[in-house]
Amino acid sequence: MTFKPLPDKFLKLFAIFSILFVSTFAQNLKDTLDLNLDFKYTPFKYKSLILPVSLITYGVLGIESDGLKFYNREIREEVKEHVDEKITIDDFSQYTGSVAVFALNSLGIKGNNSTKNKLLVFTNSYVLMGATVLSMKNLINIERPDGSSNNSFPSGHTATAFMGAEFLWQEYHENSIWLGVFGYTVAATTGIYRMLNNRHWVTDVATGAGIGLLSTKIAYWTLPIIKQKLSGMNDKTISFCPVFSKKQTGISLSISF
Repeated sequence: MTFKPLPDKFLKLFAIFSILFVSTFAQNLKDTLDLNLDFKYTPFKYKSLILPVSLITYGVLGIESDGLKFYNREIREEVKEHVDEKITIDDFSQYTGSVAVFALNSLGIKGNNSTKNKLLVFTNSYVLMGATVLSMKNLINIERPDGSSNNSFPSGHTATAFMGAEFLWQEYHENSIWLGVFGYTVAATTGIYRMLNNRHWVTDVATGAGIGLLSTKIAYWTLPIIKQKLSGMNDKTISFCPVFSKKQTGISLSISF
């Protein structure tokens, strides 16, 4: 595994996580909002940060830790020795959680929020996740295990998968805890296949999972604030459109005044 030198790498990385982390404290404004609205308010809890922050921290430490880099290489060698054929299921499984939420919703199975609020949460979490992943990929140039490029860290597929898994959990775990378990299982499988396909290191996958989880949590914590901001936009038409290309996916936002 080779690294491209980057000035102030950790300073820039710290800035990214500072912005992401500080945004969680927006919930302090909740006392100024009318919470008797058409959504289920998700209060901020410090313990909710433990798992995602731990995963992200593990991956970040692996950037320079000789021990973790050695472990990364050991896992890659095991994969190369025992896996002969790539299975690209991870290109599709990353979207399972998010698709499941809207599929259940279309079947009339109600979650914790209306369709409109589900779209707001999904859009907010996707933007947060995507911006964080792309920024880190551009700032931290780590070569992929297969040597194809220098944007290995963190895993975008895994981040997308765990973002969707947390989305599914938040909306439907009260209907059935097994829906949540299913989402997390598929997300974990996506991360595993990113390593089996020799596309990512263990640390890439861990950080991607943490970013995905945290992005969705932040989206729910800040939903009251977003709804308050949008309440004054009744005369505006807002539309979202998914954008796909060979190298990236995203969302196009259009606002008509």
